[in-house]
Amino acid sequence: MAEGPTSIDLRMSLPIDRSLSPRIDASAIASHKLTNIPADHMFIAEFAHGEWRKARIQPYRPIPMSPLALGMHYAQIVFEGMKAYRMAQDTIGVFRTDRHHERFNRSLVRMCMPEVPLELFRDAIHTLVDLDRNWVPPGPDAAYYIRPFMIASEERMGLKAADEFLFMVVGGPFRPLYQKPLRVKVEREYTRAAHGGTGFAKCAGNYAAAMYPTKLAQEAGFDQVIWTDARDHAFVEESGTMNLAFIINGAVVTPALSDTILDGVTRNSLLTIARDMGLAVEERPVSVEELRVGLLNGTITEAFGVGTAASVAPIGVINIDGEDLALNVSPEKTMFTLKQHLNDIRYGLLPDERGWMNVVDGIAT
Repeated sequence: MAEGPTSIDLRMSLPIDRSLSPRIDASAIASHKLTNIPADHMFIAEFAHGEWRKARIQPYRPIPMSPLALGMHYAQIVFEGMKAYRMAQDTIGVFRTDRHHERFNRSLVRMCMPEVPLELFRDAIHTLVDLDRNWVPPGPDAAYYIRPFMIASEERMGLKAADEFLFMVVGGPFRPLYQKPLRVKVEREYTRAAHGGTGFAKCAGNYAAAMYPTKLAQEAGFDQVIWTDARDHAFVEESGTMNLAFIINGAVVTPALSDTILDGVTRNSLLTIARDMGLAVEERPVSVEELRVGLLNGTITEAFGVGTAASVAPIGVINIDGEDLALNVSPEKTMFTLKQHLNDIRYGLLPDERGWMNVVDGIAT
């Protein structure tokens, strides 16, 4: 990885402008009824003249932005999705900060944007989460969703790679998106990503381009689509905004990473747990025909989406070329065992042997 821009000693210079009037009380957060509500504070830093500056935490509020900010016209925008959890003994832990930082920077490089130094990324997120710790709901399943993002803020009429950017972090309480087994269709017409493109990056344009085919699928009675390769639509890649996995002949099978598939942090974590549990794990191409045959003859017993927002989302029906193929989704399935093991680490109920949880207590002093 290329050497990043000048860093900031956050522990010495990060000012915190604390909100004097929390917008929601702790009991409302603990009720698990809150969704899509931002917490009291946000982090912001500016990039100009080749360096990061003016890093601070302030009350959550709208920010001024030029109508000609390059990011708003040419989609020079990258984001991450992360979570913090209320663990045992009421400590707060952020899940796999460093892994998310690595992926964030890979996306930034692809979009001609400055890399964020690890210290800046880590301390901004950990300080913000600790400051808004009362917004982290208790489990099970509930968490505090963290959204680091960067947008090209340079004011200019005309296409160019920007030289000025805002790096921000916001967050709020969150519950899983999908509460029941999904009904999905294999997408044979529209494409999420092509080789040489930006499919591996978490850039805004990828998600905007996926909205129309997803809308069509939802109008036809599906929850999501299974994306296929851009060339022949013959191999499955992702499901909606999630990585995709199957249990095939008892093995955990997932499409191999490429420049059209996002390197999911939840995906990586579940595959690691599966290997630790002694399960066979295969990262390889999965064709639509293999999927069809396996669902019909019973060699494919489980299908599920994997992602930060969804965690593990079971798939109950896969529609292939107009034919519904059903799966038995029951509590003893392997995907739920993997999910429970991952959650037990996140909530501090199992030893964190790999150091995935970053405890943030006492940082925001």
